[in-house]
Amino acid sequence: MGLKWSGARAIALALDDAHPDVDPRYLNLSDLRGWVSVLDGFDDDPSAGDEPALEAIQTAWIEERE
Repeated sequence: MGLKWSGARAIALALDDAHPDVDPRYLNLSDLRGWVSVLDGFDDDPSAGDEPALEAIQTAWIEERE
C-alpha cells in the first residue's frame, strides 16, 4: 500500500527521512506538494493535495521533530 494524501503521519515520516536538514515550519505549501509527489511510495493523484491535506502533513512533520 502506497502513501496517500490522507496519510499525513506516514508522509511526514517519509519527508523527515528524505529531508533531514529542512525545518518544516518554514516550508511553503507549494514546495511541500512537490516534495510529497516525488516521494518513493507515493501512490495518489499529485494534484489532489489540497490545502487541508498539506497543512496536516506539515503539522505532523513539525510534531515529529518536537
